Order: sequence, then structure tokens, then C-alpha cells
Amino acid sequence: MTATDPALTALAQGWCALSLLHGRIEAHIERALQAKHDLSMREYSLLDVLSRQHDGEGGHLQMRQVADAVVLSQSATTRLVTRLEDRGLLARYLCPTDRRGIYTNVSEAGLTLLEEARPTNDTALREALDAAATNPELAPLVRVVESMNVPA
Repeated sequence: MTATDPALTALAQGWCALSLLHGRIEAHIERALQAKHDLSMREYSLLDVLSRQHDGEGGHLQMRQVADAVVLSQSATTRLVTRLEDRGLLARYLCPTDRRGIYTNVSEAGLTLLEEARPTNDTALREALDAAATNPELAPLVRVVESMNVPA
């Protein structure tokens, strides 16, 4: 294949459309969360990921797992955790079986904020998808997103 191969061009166009859809959704959700809850989308995502932890085997995430889940570097994730900890939304603690491990839990205040922000996130996502569905280039991607049945 060459750089001017039609299959590569179509692939690049598909990637650009996917990037455009992601950017529009993220920007719309970000504005809504900031306006109503003084919460960034990354902060919301972090609270959401950490709120799903459990006490069973493998139930608590290490920082690198959290970073992967919120699609940030480990250093950016650590800074984000620190900001939310400073706001009283998270608390860190030492792993009881490995003193080198540090885990993070969502505080009661963090859980309350997350539950207040969840409908805002969901509504903004729906609005962004509905708006994108009117664009012929993005409509097929919206249908794919809507058809996904990803377990929580």
C-alpha cells in the first residue's frame, strides 16, 4: 500500500470522523459538568472509575490501572487525584497487605457530587450524540456507539 492508497485514505477519514465525534462529545460534557458542578470531565471520570471499586479480590485499583482507565499518564493521574483529595472528594490509604501500595477511595462528599453530576453527564452525552447524528459524516459512528452494549 502507498500513502495515496484509497483504503488508507478512507481509513484516515474514518479516524478523523471518530476524533471529531469524540472531541465534540467531550467538549459538550465538559461545559455541562463545569457549569453545573464545577467538575471537569477528567475529574468526573476519575470519580466514576474509583466509585466502582469493591472490597473483593482485585477490587481496588493501583494508580497505573486508574491512569489507564481515565486515559491519562500516571503523573497526570497523580496530580488529578491530589486535586480531588485537596477538595475532600478522595482519600488515599496504604494497602493493608503491601505497604508500598497506595489506593484511593471516593469520599462521601465525592460520592454525593458524582451522583449529582451523573444525570448532567448522561444528559450532555445524549445531547452531543443527538447533535452529531444530524451530521452525515458522524451519523454512522453515533449509531455504532448507540448499539454498543458494554457491561459496566
